Amino acid sequence: MEAKGFSSLTLDGLARESGVTRQTIYNLFATKTGLLEALFDQIALDGGMERMRNVMTAADPASMLRGFIEIFSTFWSRDRLLIRRIHGIAAIDPEFGAAVEARNQRRRFAATRVIEMLDRRSGRDAAGKERRIATLHALTSFEVFDALAESCGNADEAARLLPGIVDRAISLRS
Repeated sequence: MEAKGFSSLTLDGLARESGVTRQTIYNLFATKTGLLEALFDQIALDGGMERMRNVMTAADPASMLRGFIEIFSTFWSRDRLLIRRIHGIAAIDPEFGAAVEARNQRRRFAATRVIEMLDRRSGRDAAGKERRIATLHALTSFEVFDALAESCGNADEAARLLPGIVDRAISLRS
């Protein structure tokens, strides 16, 4: 199926390639979106995203921020080529695009929680909150991580640099 391109990714095509009945695939996934969600769930599990639950319940906001950045740095660096392909397909396929956007919204909700916790701990009012959320969301995106890794020459260096970049960008002084 990969050799035929993303346009061949259909539930019927998956059934043929897998050697199972079409009904089996429909019972498992119901729709192409269901298939993509299952695929992305597996990629997330393989990439360690289950650790996000512990990060989001951390009592210390600074630890929460560090964990948030570390989890996404690790996730993005794990299989950059696959994630690049997924994002490329998402740009031209509406169902892929919607599935990727749903994952990005989850990251935005988590970024919102991190910023709210940081603001609460520092006694900061709501001024600039949306900018800080948008900044954290953007800086933890695959596109930013991938560009940073390319400019550094490797993902490990990008992961090392990203916390300092985020700290300066969402500085509690601004």
